[in-house]
Amino acid sequence: MTSGKPGAARPPLTGGNRSFWLKHLHQWHWISSALCLIGMLLFAATGITLNHAGQIPATPHVQTRTATAPAALLAQLPLTPQDEKRVLPPELRAWISQAFGVTAGENEADWSSSEIYLPLPRPGGDGWLNLDRETGEATLEVTTRGWVSYLNDLHKGRHAGLAWSWFLDLFAVACLVFCLTGLFLLHLHARARPTTWPMVGLGLVIPVILAILFIH
Repeated sequence: MTSGKPGAARPPLTGGNRSFWLKHLHQWHWISSALCLIGMLLFAATGITLNHAGQIPATPHVQTRTATAPAALLAQLPLTPQDEKRVLPPELRAWISQAFGVTAGENEADWSSSEIYLPLPRPGGDGWLNLDRETGEATLEVTTRGWVSYLNDLHKGRHAGLAWSWFLDLFAVACLVFCLTGLFLLHLHARARPTTWPMVGLGLVIPVILAILFIH
């Protein structure tokens, strides 16, 4: 029974309201946690490897392959009296895919009158392809630096493509839902757990103090 005094305090959520919010917050909390669980584990692990990247050895592995483009294909290539950047024509991209098993995509290449240079950056390594426009000799060089470097680049979204960029955005949204629903659940349970807000405040104060004292 509530007091009739004007200044009497009321609990923010009681009865059905509390049950409603607990039910829906728990539902969204576990759904978002399930969606981003594996991603959060990988991002936490690669956060450690990125923080100690200089201490983790990585031996680059370089692979070089060559092939010769058909004369008919070379004759179809547009003349470029001046150096310029442009996307490779579909015919040349199809030949590169057939000869090397590499997708050139929409990457811009450096064109000159004598050669075409196509950079092929990738997570965990690098690559490039050079085509001699006179002889048709094409050289592909691919450098890989191992799984740790690969996962680190995925963490940063480095050269991972549009699909991975969209995944990172959706993953970030799932993490936000997970954190915000957790915050509201903390609010609902805080009255029975007195250390709730001091612990939350500690999670804010520690990085702020470290940033002020040690980051210049």
